[in-house]
Amino acid sequence: MIGWDVSVLTTDDADARPLQILGVRTVALETVLSRPVRASCLQAIAVHADLYGTDPRVRRFVREAVDAGQTDVRLWGEPPSAALAPASAPLRHQLSVAARAFKAQALAAAAVPAYPCDLIEVFRRDAPARPRLTPAR
Repeated sequence: MIGWDVSVLTTDDADARPLQILGVRTVALETVLSRPVRASCLQAIAVHADLYGTDPRVRRFVREAVDAGQTDVRLWGEPPSAALAPASAPLRHQLSVAARAFKAQALAAAAVPAYPCDLIEVFRRDAPARPRLTPAR
C-alpha cells in the first residue's frame, strides 16, 4: 500500500498463491542471477542467511547491489557457518493487524501452521555502504 513493488525470487515452481495473497510477484532466482545487477531500482533486499551463506552467486548479487546503490540489506534465519558472525543488533518489526491477517492467510494457503505469537519478525540490518551480512537469531 505504500508504493513498494515487491518481487520474490524462487528456486522452484511451487504454488505462487501464498505470495499472491501478500501482493508480491514471483521471479525465477536463476533468471535474476544470470543478469547484471540493476541496483538503482533495488531499495531493499531480504535474503535467508542460509541461502546467502551457501550460494556464492547470491552473495555476489547482494554485494553488487550494495556497492552500486543505497540498497538496504536484511537477513533472517540462522547462519550456515561461523563465518557469518553477528555484525548488528536484531531489527524487530511489529506486524500490523492487517499484515498479520494477510500473513495468516498466506501461511494457510502454503499449508504452514501459523502461530499467534508471530507478532514480531526479526531481521538483521546492515549498513548500505559495505554490509557485513548476518542473520537474526
